[in-house]
Amino acid sequence: MGITTSDIIGSDQVGIYLAVCGNVVFHPAELGEETCSRIDEYIGLERHAMSIGGSNLVGALIAGTTKGLAVADIATERDIDALTSFGDVVVMEGGVNTAGNLLLCNENGAIASPAIPEDGVEIISEVIGVPVGVTSIAGEDVVGSLASANDHGVVLHPDVHPQEVLMIEDLLQVPPMVGTVAFGSPYVGAGIACSNNGAIAGRETTGPELNRIEDALGLI
Repeated sequence: MGITTSDIIGSDQVGIYLAVCGNVVFHPAELGEETCSRIDEYIGLERHAMSIGGSNLVGALIAGTTKGLAVADIATERDIDALTSFGDVVVMEGGVNTAGNLLLCNENGAIASPAIPEDGVEIISEVIGVPVGVTSIAGEDVVGSLASANDHGVVLHPDVHPQEVLMIEDLLQVPPMVGTVAFGSPYVGAGIACSNNGAIAGRETTGPELNRIEDALGLI
């Protein structure tokens, strides 16, 4: 399916609004028909419209796999009930709760932010059903905003440290590449939503950036 560009509710931060978890993509209910069509064409997964605690920043607040999901503690009981249709759910609490910003997942493994307590990492691993390792990316804690991964590859902040790359490659079991999005932003996780089928990047992403992302995620 390849890669395309779009904005989500007027924003280039596609990954902040779309959460691709296993076989489903969660998205704000307010999306227009054209955007939904792009998601269907390029992400190619079941779509589920929702908010988390009234917030449209779904991609920042949910992360997970086909087995389970992590969600921020602003989620209501109704939100959590909806998510349980797609697997087990763990609610992240204690001020480190933006699951989409703090976790990087594929079906092989996950990277957790150093900001998440050790016992929390263990619970997350049990719920999402994959091994979870802890590392920063480029020395920063918001690992979900700094990388985008599927089961073919992972694209990383260009300043990622060599020891971080080794752990990410080992846990996710995919080849790593560095790249940028939206005309030079290193926050590739915030600017990309991807599945094994395809990807959507922010509207300002250049041709060379798109080629790099497509290659990194094995979409060619």
